[in-house]
Amino acid sequence: MSVIHAPAPPKSPRQPLKKATNLTLSLDVLEAAKALGLNVSQVCDQHLRAVVAQEQQRRWRSEHADFIAAYNTTVEQEGLPLDTWRSF
Repeated sequence: MSVIHAPAPPKSPRQPLKKATNLTLSLDVLEAAKALGLNVSQVCDQHLRAVVAQEQQRRWRSEHADFIAAYNTTVEQEGLPLDTWRSF
């Protein structure tokens, strides 16, 4: 007796969880976006992602600025750590 299994559904990239949120937007911009057929939620989500990523990068650089400066000073004074064995 053979058992036939249904094929597994194709795996799709995991979509981030979403949460309904209220926003206050300028009426003229909202109306223009709707007239252009723009998906306001998608545009806001994409732009907010970019802003969040920029701010996270800025904060990381700020939090690690002392270490980066010290490392750069060391490299300037002593060269790269494995420079002796570099073949290029």
